[in-house]
Amino acid sequence: MNLGVIPGRLNSNRFPRKIIYPLNGKAIIEHVYDNAKESKYLDKLIIAIDSEETKSHISNSCDTMLTSSEHKSGTDRVAEISEKINPDIVVNIQGDEPKIDPNIIDSLILLFNDSSVEMASVASTNLTGDDLTNPNIVKVYLDDNNYALNFERNISLQDQQYFRHIGIYAYRSEILKKFTNLAPTDNEKKFKLEQLRALDNDIAIKILITNFQHRSIDIKDDLKYYEI
Repeated sequence: MNLGVIPGRLNSNRFPRKIIYPLNGKAIIEHVYDNAKESKYLDKLIIAIDSEETKSHISNSCDTMLTSSEHKSGTDRVAEISEKINPDIVVNIQGDEPKIDPNIIDSLILLFNDSSVEMASVASTNLTGDDLTNPNIVKVYLDDNNYALNFERNISLQDQQYFRHIGIYAYRSEILKKFTNLAPTDNEKKFKLEQLRALDNDIAIKILITNFQHRSIDIKDDLKYYEI
């Protein structure tokens, strides 16, 4: 079974309550849900909320589950849902990617046809010069087999193997459980990049390369790319 989970933390730091911001008449996280719902390979899709208020701002057609308000990250919220449902593959779909392409979700799931893949994520070739020094745009550096070597917020020179990281992850369920039981590493805390915990603990991250153009909504200024 392939499970998709959209973690929905109401009070994010950089843009509080952004998941329920009415983007073109619909909450941002509901845009994500509606697009992800078009995936051919997700068997179940859930918004993992931390507040009943979130549920009151989205359609009843969205499948939601209330999770602990004590979680420190969206990944912990996803893991709570995974523990209850026990899927084979879990896809963590960020709640601030309103234009997420369901084909990307499907291609990410297909990477797990290779039994050696434990964890996977997505990167885009759409990386501009301004992105290189924008700390809100995470860059990923790959090896020749498209496994992540490092994730960085600021780089001075563009290398052909750098790509713009897209914040969607997939895991085998046992790897997700292992990951969330690991303590945050020094690198993770220093750079505020949770995925470094995986690399620091020898969990390889396979990267799907796409030409995905759209950006996540990290701060209010990012709404200009989406609002009509």
